[in-house]
Amino acid sequence: MKFILSTHNITYTQAIEEHILSRIDKLEHLDRFAINCRVTLDHDSTKAPERQFVCSMRLAVPGPDLFAEDCEADLYAAIDVVTKKIEQQIRKRHSKTKAKTHTDAARKKRSRQDAAA
Repeated sequence: MKFILSTHNITYTQAIEEHILSRIDKLEHLDRFAINCRVTLDHDSTKAPERQFVCSMRLAVPGPDLFAEDCEADLYAAIDVVTKKIEQQIRKRHSKTKAKTHTDAARKKRSRQDAAA
């Protein structure tokens, strides 16, 4: 998966990159068809202290992209919350796909049984 990181008013450090990459590896494990991940980190000192760090993440997958954004007082907490939101979206998308497959299969089975009877 391709990884794109952009920062605004934040000094880019290796620790930040490693933290984000560890979270993205978890997402890649959940959805192996992910194409790329674009992460934007922003620090706005004019906002209230509990909402200064903004993290947004866009995960490009086949079909509609997944997007999440969050504001926190701590940068690492914002990254964790955004990753959790994307993870929930991946799980929901997977569950809907599985449910649709099961519904279609059950419908076909029922029609075969009705035709045989």
